[in-house]
Amino acid sequence: MKDLAKIQRAIKFAIKTHEVYQKQKRKGKDISYITHPLTVGILLSSIGADEEVICAGILHDTIEDSIAEKKVTFEMLEERFGKKVAQLVLSVTETDKSLSWHERKSQALQHIKTFSHDAILLKSADIINNLTELLDDHAKRGEKIFDTFNAPKKQKIKNILETNAELLECWPENPFALQLEALSEKVRQISS
Repeated sequence: MKDLAKIQRAIKFAIKTHEVYQKQKRKGKDISYITHPLTVGILLSSIGADEEVICAGILHDTIEDSIAEKKVTFEMLEERFGKKVAQLVLSVTETDKSLSWHERKSQALQHIKTFSHDAILLKSADIINNLTELLDDHAKRGEKIFDTFNAPKKQKIKNILETNAELLECWPENPFALQLEALSEKVRQISS
């Protein structure tokens, strides 16, 4: 039985971080950002992940995207949700925003090699939601969607494909493997 109270606390915390404190939106759209971490949590729940992994999915961008006045820290997440949740969130967090896009993505790619299966699940659900939206936006708005990113289309697509390949290599039995493979193929189709 999942600890629904803990999941509800994670939802409230994520809403405060992304919506209440900063009215954060999805890249290039007038859609509340909170839809993304909630979808990640739903994806994780759909494959039977435990409540700690679901909570980490809901909270996965809180450290990285919190504003200075309301900064979310590892310690804060550990105190409220436990060490496992905090460690999972930290595992998928880009901690040094002063680095270039290329350096941050390169570090993140290398870091996947150290991931636990739970961290791979979390990263996979995050990518699945992001790529599903990217492909949907591309179908509606075409190439101009790539203008919203901090890297040219070619680099963005290269990073997507490398990240998916690394996740699949690290854990071929990942319950999200088929979705990652299918999304990689669709991304290849828009790469030209």
